[in-house]
Amino acid sequence: MALLLVGLTLFIGVHSVRLFAPEWRLFMMEQLGKSNWKMLHAAVAFIGLLTTIMGYGYARYSAEWLWFPPVWTRHVAALLILFAFIYIAAAAMPYSKIKARVGVPMVVGIKLWALAHLISNGTSADVVLFGSILVWAVFNFVISRRRLKAQGEQFEAPNYKYDVIALGVGLCAYALVAFYLHELLIGVAPFTV
Repeated sequence: MALLLVGLTLFIGVHSVRLFAPEWRLFMMEQLGKSNWKMLHAAVAFIGLLTTIMGYGYARYSAEWLWFPPVWTRHVAALLILFAFIYIAAAAMPYSKIKARVGVPMVVGIKLWALAHLISNGTSADVVLFGSILVWAVFNFVISRRRLKAQGEQFEAPNYKYDVIALGVGLCAYALVAFYLHELLIGVAPFTV
C-alpha cells in the first residue's frame, strides 16, 4: 500500500500545483523556463502514474475487503464509464457544446471514472486509489470552474459537430478499453460473468 500512496502523492500532487499553488507554478516556470517546467511536470506525472499502477497492482493482492459490491454496481459503473469516455473526448474538441456547458469536461470524465470504479470495487486498495482520485477531481472541478468564471472565460460552441465527434471517439475508445485493453493491461475483463 505504501507504493500506491507514494504514486498517488506524486501523480495527484503534480496535477494539483496549478490548482493550489498557481503563483508558485508561474514562479517555477519563470525560473526553469516553460519547456523545462513542462518536461519536469511530465516526468513527475509519468513516474507517479507508473508508481501508482505498480502500487495498486501489489496492493490489490493483500487488500482487505471493506464491502462486496452487488452485481448491479458493475452495470452502473459500465454506464458511468461510457459517459466518462465521452466527456474526456469532448475535452479535446475545440468547439464542443459539452465543453461550453461544463467548462472542464476532462475533470468530469475523471470524476465519473473514479466514481464508477469506487462503487463497483470494494477493497481498501480500491478505496485509496479511486477515492483519492475522486476527491481530487471534485476539488479540481470546483476550483477550475470558479477560476473560469472569475476570468470570464467562455468556450464558443457554434454547432453540435464536435459533440458528435466526441460521442464517436468516446464510444470507440470505450469499446476498445472495455472489450480488449482493460483485460490486457489490468487483468480484469469488465464484461465477464
